[in-house]
Amino acid sequence: MKTYKTWKAGETLVHEGAPLEFAASIVTGCATLSRSLEDGRRQIVGLLLPSDFIGRPGRDISEYAVEAATEVTLCTFRRGPFEALLRESPRVATRLLEMSLDELDATREWMLLLGRKTAREKVSTFLLALLRRTAAGSAPYRTDLPLSREAIATFLGLTIETVSRQLTSLRKAGVIELDGLRTISCPDLRLLAAESGDEVAQALLP
Repeated sequence: MKTYKTWKAGETLVHEGAPLEFAASIVTGCATLSRSLEDGRRQIVGLLLPSDFIGRPGRDISEYAVEAATEVTLCTFRRGPFEALLRESPRVATRLLEMSLDELDATREWMLLLGRKTAREKVSTFLLALLRRTAAGSAPYRTDLPLSREAIATFLGLTIETVSRQLTSLRKAGVIELDGLRTISCPDLRLLAAESGDEVAQALLP
């Protein structure tokens, strides 16, 4: 029923508008969800990290392009048997519902980010979400950025220059540390949460 498959960074896992013959869970790596407009403009609308899910029961066409930001391994399930499993196993169906509700919450947070937050708050929110999902152990929390600065800019609705300025500003303020272009560490997530402008995010930190 399930198989594992790996894509290299930059490869397309699923094309926008194409048949989606499988459902899948991210095992390792990071992928992006994006939509394109008729004039070629492209917007990244989501990041997929380990344990995130691709596909929806009852829908066999992908509304988004899914591309590997890093090397990505998926655990894929054939659609027919997987949908049958959902009907037969309330536990699996409940878990999928929980994941869908988490995605809905993330979408609402993203509406706030794009509509109301400043550039500094946008970059801080992105870094906080990434560190909370991928950094292991205790402070200082450390992770590798799965996206280039250009891709981060597209994701946040900013310019690449603005993203670079905000990363530098956060580093000078002692909120984050940068090691090369991709590695980031944070000594105190509460400082980063305060920069995100989100009181709820601060309250949810341990």
